[in-house]
Amino acid sequence: MQVKINTLTPELFLELYTSVGWEPPCIEQAAKALENTLVSFTAYENGKAIGMVRLIGDGGMSFYIKDFAVVPAFQSKGAGSLMMWELEKYIRESIASNWAVSLELISTKEAVAFYKKMGFEEHPCDYSGPGMSKMIKRS
Repeated sequence: MQVKINTLTPELFLELYTSVGWEPPCIEQAAKALENTLVSFTAYENGKAIGMVRLIGDGGMSFYIKDFAVVPAFQSKGAGSLMMWELEKYIRESIASNWAVSLELISTKEAVAFYKKMGFEEHPCDYSGPGMSKMIKRS
């Protein structure tokens, strides 16, 4: 298994996105999202894409994990951990040595245990309020 950086195309994004049962955006919206992504990581097994994750943020104080998906047949086999390791390595190498940054996400209920294993805290916690999100749609 290997992880490659910035090989995610809109078509591959949609393939991996729908593999986990998520309702896909249109291809143009996926292309725009990828265009504005800081970096993407794609896991491959024998040349076939089996997982993805995008990193977005300001590059200085805040990073956000988005669209973290692993094809169900490959879940719990190390692809997610490997992508997370590469993502965190990228952040450490991208920031100044004395900086601390926030790495955030919104988890599916099914992935909470995975993220906790990776060192994430559930919100609310003693330090801050709950993680929150809002979908905005243009009519």
